Amino acid sequence: MSVPIRNPTWVSRRRLLEQKISDLHRCSSLVQVKQVHAQVFKANLHQDSFVGQKLIAAFSLCRQMTLAVNVFNQIQDPDVLVYNTLIRAHVQNSEPLLAFSVLFQMQDRGLFADNFTYPFLLKACSGKAWVRVVEMIHAQVEKMGFSLDNFVPNSLIDSYSKCGLGGIGAARKVFEVMKKRDTVSWNSIIGGLVKVGELVEARKLFDEMPERDTVSWNTILDGYVKAGEMDAAFELFEKMPARNVVSWSTMVLGYSKAGDMDMARMLFDKMPVKNLVPWTIMISGYAEKGFAKDAINLYKQMEEAGLKLDDGTVVSILSACAVSGLLGLGERVHASIERTRFKCSIQVSNALIDMYAKCGSLDKALGIFHGMARRDVVSWNAIIQRLAMHGYGEKALQLFSRMKGEGFVPDKVTFVGVLCACTHAGFIDEGLCYFHAMERDYGIAPEVEHYGCMVDLLGRGGRLKEALRLVHSMPLEPNAIIWGTLLGACRMHNATGLAEEVLDCLVKSPVLSDSGNLATLSNIYAAAGDWGNVANIRLRMKSTSIQKPSGASSIEVDDEIHEFKVFDRSHPKSERIYKTIDGLGQHAQHINKLTTSS
Repeated sequence: MSVPIRNPTWVSRRRLLEQKISDLHRCSSLVQVKQVHAQVFKANLHQDSFVGQKLIAAFSLCRQMTLAVNVFNQIQDPDVLVYNTLIRAHVQNSEPLLAFSVLFQMQDRGLFADNFTYPFLLKACSGKAWVRVVEMIHAQVEKMGFSLDNFVPNSLIDSYSKCGLGGIGAARKVFEVMKKRDTVSWNSIIGGLVKVGELVEARKLFDEMPERDTVSWNTILDGYVKAGEMDAAFELFEKMPARNVVSWSTMVLGYSKAGDMDMARMLFDKMPVKNLVPWTIMISGYAEKGFAKDAINLYKQMEEAGLKLDDGTVVSILSACAVSGLLGLGERVHASIERTRFKCSIQVSNALIDMYAKCGSLDKALGIFHGMARRDVVSWNAIIQRLAMHGYGEKALQLFSRMKGEGFVPDKVTFVGVLCACTHAGFIDEGLCYFHAMERDYGIAPEVEHYGCMVDLLGRGGRLKEALRLVHSMPLEPNAIIWGTLLGACRMHNATGLAEEVLDCLVKSPVLSDSGNLATLSNIYAAAGDWGNVANIRLRMKSTSIQKPSGASSIEVDDEIHEFKVFDRSHPKSERIYKTIDGLGQHAQHINKLTTSS
């Protein structure tokens, strides 16, 4: 009787390790990468170039560049492929200068860059400041003859486009001299033109394209949406041969930004497939516009659909709640975070602080801030600014001292909060010290916002001439807010003479036509009994059709935002509201008569 032969069920350890190494560049678990790294050491493979490339890529994916560089340093005689892997890793981890340092190190060792090196480096070049660097890489590409490989000129077009108006001309030239263009080439130049606002030229090239893919259509669609041309966007959307989630989401976003939530909702409901992005757009759109019930109902539907929150969704919705003061939805999102044990990033915690503080729940904002295991400068800025705005100037300044004590370096936003805190607390001398320390100790040149805080601080404290001298010393053109703040201070202290001096300055300034400034000046003259000048200012406002926009107040009741303006009758219950106000007025008069007669 013959025994059937079976295949062995075991696999050699070496084979298993090789399998792990081959998949390593896709692994984002730091624990697993470290385990494989230990096995590589044990197998004495740490000097192998192929293994080194995989480990560098894996550590880069885990945001562990120190470990990636250590792996690189252990490789004997690294070739161009290994250098390219390290360059790419530095670029992916937002370390452009280190990426170029690796290039120079490679050149010092006598190795030449290949057609992959420069595209990786070009990924690091984004913004106006990089245009000269892109030009130098371009020169090297031409010198080395890499321009025949479409991957390289396509990367050049993309990088030039990211340099703004200063680079789009060079991008056009690269595109025009290309002997063989592919769809990526066309999409790159069209995308670049859209970014700098040259939509007509972008559409012209789009129409000339021999072949278009979904990216081509979506790029032009995005251009129309960002330009606010929703009719043109809808016309293009209807012509699209195939639409994906990006196409639909772009249209939903466009109508939401335009304030047409009905059209946005109609398209949202028609979407064949939805991911987290369109849900976020719609909920944030409703929240920003104050449609609390719609926002909350849609958020419930999103949860029922089983979609899991991510950082982008949470931050977007919380930011919209902060803008409109929609506390109910913000609390619901916070409850979802706690219920699902969502791991809060620093960005999410910052968004929660901002939302609670702007909605008036300062205790909850402070609770989140104090409960954060790690903070960044934005965390400190958010809580300092909100404490200052709520009148807790002294507490804000105490936190600023603690911030510095914990080794955080304040930025320009921090100092806006600090100066605002001094204003609300009445700390004039301390505010002046902080203002001068900005540039002296931290190299931060004061901007319009900082000067505005200082004018407000000095003005409230009655040091009006000092405030005016500060305005005259500004290296920037004072805006309407600064002049308005100074005029407001003159009104507060009945300083008619100084107000006229400010008026002399305003005559020479384009911000005189600001309705708020003219109204403030009129009120100053009225307080001084100068009715002739009051009449002149009012005539001027009428003759130039200038009207001071009405202030608005809002309140959230039963998950709904109600907004009110002076003499506004747009609210559906305005008749009952005004009847109640009249009744309260009559009641107050009646009580006043009773108290005076007794």
